[in-house]
Amino acid sequence: MKFHYAFQKIVDLKSNEKTQAEWMLSSAIGKLQAEEKSLNELYEMRDQMYRAQQEAASRCVPVSEIRNIQVYAEHLEECIERKRDDIRIAHVNVTKKQKVLSDKMLDEKVWLKARDKSQEKFRHESLLREQNELDEMATVRFAIRAR
Repeated sequence: MKFHYAFQKIVDLKSNEKTQAEWMLSSAIGKLQAEEKSLNELYEMRDQMYRAQQEAASRCVPVSEIRNIQVYAEHLEECIERKRDDIRIAHVNVTKKQKVLSDKMLDEKVWLKARDKSQEKFRHESLLREQNELDEMATVRFAIRAR
């Protein structure tokens, strides 16, 4: 007789939910990494603008050109601040996804443990039935030999 767990579909569902939570966390981490990379690129552009501004000042370039560089550098500073906010939001999202995954993993573990207990109970009952059958066979043999 084969073991059949009555709640196997629930176990499968919990496993699928955990897998989906893993994907969501992976996606959130990917977005966070993309935001951090974008921030680093903004830092590099800002530093490049400041170097260009210093170089322009040392070459006696018209003030209007220096001012244009300054305006663009200030724009980059604003972009950096917005990007930092985006990164904070992405960090919060990653934390939420980690919590969801943790909950899903715990949920799956509970159902797997319940299935394992049920399977162990089934195995124990099967062994008892088998032992009872063997005992009955031995009793019948003994009774036949006693005649």
